[in-house]
Amino acid sequence: MKVKTKSKKVNKAWLADHLNDPYVKQAQKDGYRARAAYKLKEIDETLGLIKPGMRVVDLGSTPGAWSQYLRRRLSPGGAAMGALDGVIVALDILPMEPIEGVQFLQGDFREDAVLAQLSEVVGGQPVDVVVSDMAPNLSGIESSDAARISHLVELAVDFAQAHLKPGGALVVKLFHGSGYSQLVKLFKERFKVVKPIKPKASRDKSSETFLVGIGLKNAA
Repeated sequence: MKVKTKSKKVNKAWLADHLNDPYVKQAQKDGYRARAAYKLKEIDETLGLIKPGMRVVDLGSTPGAWSQYLRRRLSPGGAAMGALDGVIVALDILPMEPIEGVQFLQGDFREDAVLAQLSEVVGGQPVDVVVSDMAPNLSGIESSDAARISHLVELAVDFAQAHLKPGGALVVKLFHGSGYSQLVKLFKERFKVVKPIKPKASRDKSSETFLVGIGLKNAA
C-alpha cells in the first residue's frame, strides 16, 4: 500500500508541475501537440538551422510537435496550414496524427527495411537538416539504457552521413551520464562544428540535452 501511495503522490506532483508548466500552456495557446516544440524552436533560433526551401527529416516525430514547428518554419507566412516551401519527412515507431504537408512513415528506425523505406521517400535528394527526438524506453538500468540511447544516436549519425548535404546539420537528443562523452567524440569526428545545447524548455531536473553537428567532415 505504501508503494501505491507514493506512486500516487509522484503522479499528482508531476501532473501539477505539468499543468503549471509555462511551456505546456504556451503549447496549448500556439496549437502545438507538445511542449517539445519550444526545444527545437530555441535550438533553431540559436543556430539558424531551418529555412524555407529546405528538405528536413524528423526522426522520433510522434506526437508531432517538432514536425509542426518545421512545417511552420517552411511555410512562407509561418502558417500551420497552406503553402509549404520545402519537404518534411517524419518517422516514428508509434502512429502520428497527420500534419498537412508532412510525409509520415511508421516504423522502427533500427530496422534495415525501415531505413531503406525512409531513404526511398527522401528520394535520393540530399537533406538539409535531420532532427532526432528519438529516445528508447528506459529500463532504469543505467548501462543498458546508455547503450540503447547511444545506438539510436549512432544510427542517426550514420543516416545523416549518408543523406545530408555537405553543409547540413544534425540535431539529436541525448542524456548526460554513461556514454555521453563518447557520443560527443563521435560528433566531433563526423562534423566540423559541434554544439551541445540545453534548451530552456528542457526541465531542470532532466539530464536531457541536445547535440548539434553542422557540416560533414568527410562529405562525399
